[in-house]
Amino acid sequence: MKFFTKLAIQATNAPQPIKAAFDLINTQLYSVEERIRQQARAFDPAVEGYIAYACESSGKRLRPALALLAGGATGNINSSHLDLAVVLELIHAATLVHDDIMDGAEKRRGQPTANAKWGNSISVLLGDCLFAHALKLSTSFPDGEVSRRIASAASDVCSGEIIQTQRRFDLKLSIADYYRIIEMKTAALFAAAAELGAYINEASPEVISAMKTFGLKLGIAYQIYDDCLDIAGSESSAGKTLGSDFRKGKLTLPILHLLQNASASERHFFSEQILRGEAEDAESLTKIARESGALASAIRTTKKFLAEARGQLGVLSANKYRDGLRDVCETVEQLIERFA
Repeated sequence: MKFFTKLAIQATNAPQPIKAAFDLINTQLYSVEERIRQQARAFDPAVEGYIAYACESSGKRLRPALALLAGGATGNINSSHLDLAVVLELIHAATLVHDDIMDGAEKRRGQPTANAKWGNSISVLLGDCLFAHALKLSTSFPDGEVSRRIASAASDVCSGEIIQTQRRFDLKLSIADYYRIIEMKTAALFAAAAELGAYINEASPEVISAMKTFGLKLGIAYQIYDDCLDIAGSESSAGKTLGSDFRKGKLTLPILHLLQNASASERHFFSEQILRGEAEDAESLTKIARESGALASAIRTTKKFLAEARGQLGVLSANKYRDGLRDVCETVEQLIERFA
């Protein structure tokens, strides 16, 4: 296999379903990767190296894969799907650069983050460059509605990050508030990838709507998984700095479940630990979240959203790309089950 998602390259124990899904679009993903490299070369030589580094360490190419699989599931994968994949990945890369600055993260995909290498000033501008360039590329689609929906998703991502930052260490954050935040900051791009993959193929409104909902549900599930990874995973296997959510006061679903089901005295004790944000407090709360069933509750919630995502695929005709979308859901389910 010439090209494969970084999940498979970096983790030999990657679930089999993701390998099958990405094998379907291997050739197209290779083209997307080449186009991303070309975009880095479009910048001034003094900036090109920063852009290339950010794109190389930006992730597992899940959003491009969703756009391509949605295209295949609703028709044919064409050049516009490749362009969409590139734009979405550049937006995602921009959000990761900014996330790492705010979280003070030092590692991503096993490599130093941009802020660890060059400091916050360069990194802020690097993220800005990636956002601006992605939105500029989005204007090249013949149908202006595509660029409008991409811009709307990018706006949701940024707004979600602002709200999450506002609500750090906010012990009054509700589970409904949490869902609203992750729908915006993570699921919006998943939804755009799946929706626009179908929209570009001029699929029916019913199919386009179902694909948008599929992406939204999958994105929510993926973020809950990532939140569980932050408290229950290991940095050696994750390849990134963990524990930053707790240290930075981000109340994720396992912790919210813990607080929701605690007695008054327990809630007071847990709240003090959260507000301190110390490493030993994180270890203590993680252990309690496991023993109390709070982590298990978050795992069940993830599976619920994945089931709802799979349910949306019923509007599609049976084909290998529809099966690939189901395989992506299966992969997230297998990953979250590792914390059970």
